[in-house]
Amino acid sequence: MAKEISGYLKLQVRGGQANPSPPVGPALGSKGLNIMDFCKQFNARSQEKMGQLLPVLVTIYVDKSFDFVIKTPPAPVMILEAIKKKKGSSEPNRDKVGSISWDQIKQIAEVKMPDLNAFRIESAMKMVAGTARSMGVQVQGEFPKIKIL
Repeated sequence: MAKEISGYLKLQVRGGQANPSPPVGPALGSKGLNIMDFCKQFNARSQEKMGQLLPVLVTIYVDKSFDFVIKTPPAPVMILEAIKKKKGSSEPNRDKVGSISWDQIKQIAEVKMPDLNAFRIESAMKMVAGTARSMGVQVQGEFPKIKIL
């Protein structure tokens, strides 16, 4: 028999660096969860993504136990890493902060594919390119023609 779900909690934590300080501690403590248990499990499962900002969906059960799913890093964070900038443009339609190639967009789309609601890599690439444009990052060149086997 499945456990009864009490609720969900969304957090963004750096990989391998979860600790009981804010924002993790107060968010989990207010729900009555064991904070150190979450930190140990999260750090163990996110060791290979050390330092990356990772969204986490925590499922809270009635008996105060929990499960969590680690998602892929947010697309804007990956785009900023690709162009080596700290933040996007405050006026994306006027001021451009950098440029990104379609090859870099394809790499980001391939990483993000499990969390996107797209069936084909071309659709995922267009989503990532739209995110880049809304951040003031210029996309170089034309959309590549990808042959489907």
